[in-house]
Amino acid sequence: MLPIRRFLQTMDVVRREGEHLGYSRGRVFSQPVDAQWVRELEAAPEMAERLEAFVSRFGRMQDTIADKLLPRWLQALAESTGSQIENLNRAERLGVIESVERWLEARKLRNRLVHEYMENPNSFAEDLMLAHEYTDLLIDTFNRLRVFASNRMSLAEGDLPPVLPAKFIDP
Repeated sequence: MLPIRRFLQTMDVVRREGEHLGYSRGRVFSQPVDAQWVRELEAAPEMAERLEAFVSRFGRMQDTIADKLLPRWLQALAESTGSQIENLNRAERLGVIESVERWLEARKLRNRLVHEYMENPNSFAEDLMLAHEYTDLLIDTFNRLRVFASNRMSLAEGDLPPVLPAKFIDP
């Protein structure tokens, strides 16, 4: 398969992941999220399920961008791919990501959300609020990559997936 086709297919996967993540974010954060909210999750299985979907989608989109989309983008540019940190550094130099540091912070956050699930309601609530914020980072990365593909790779608008909205409307 041609590198550009693989890149575009992966862009479409990330777009769908972004739409689902935005939907889940709206459902979880339609009310204030704090330590008390976290403590009440045990008695609210529907809300816990919404939270699980958000955390899962947050991690999945981050993984797909870092592990698949960025390397396929670099291959489509006929660039060498490297480790995840090398690919992130290259993406930062080309203006596709704003900050490698923030990406690495989001990665650590993803690991905390998955592995330290609700051990400490206060820190978990803080981490959830960070994930809410870092969702914008993921969406921004997709949109920046899309602009790059259009402007600098001369890919036709009709071949690119739609832009992800910066803010999703709560359901």
